Amino acid sequence: MTLLGNIIWFIFGGLFHAIGWWFAGLLWSITIIGIPVGKQCFKLAKMQLAPFGKKVVEKNSSSIGLIANIIWIILFGWELAFANLVSAFIFGITIIGIPFAKQSLKLAYLSLMPFGKDIEKVK
Repeated sequence: MTLLGNIIWFIFGGLFHAIGWWFAGLLWSITIIGIPVGKQCFKLAKMQLAPFGKKVVEKNSSSIGLIANIIWIILFGWELAFANLVSAFIFGITIIGIPFAKQSLKLAYLSLMPFGKDIEKVK
């Protein structure tokens, strides 16, 4: 089921979103100061490609990660999380869309505060 969900996700928008995140990561990585943000964009791109069968886990949190998350939330995080919440609501209207709504909620969680989080495969 994971493979089928990832294929459908990939075809209906996952590829385009991942390319956008990848491009944003490249732009952020041009400067030394932007490299941490670029790294988070690449993390989101990886999750956008195939979110089924993956989970977001907390890594070791540090005060620098907390400060980076606060800056991220103020600049882009709340908008990205809101967009993913809206798409989760739209997906959740139909029974067929509920698994996709769950993936959008997972992406909303990751896009709100990506620093200090990692993506792992579900066992």
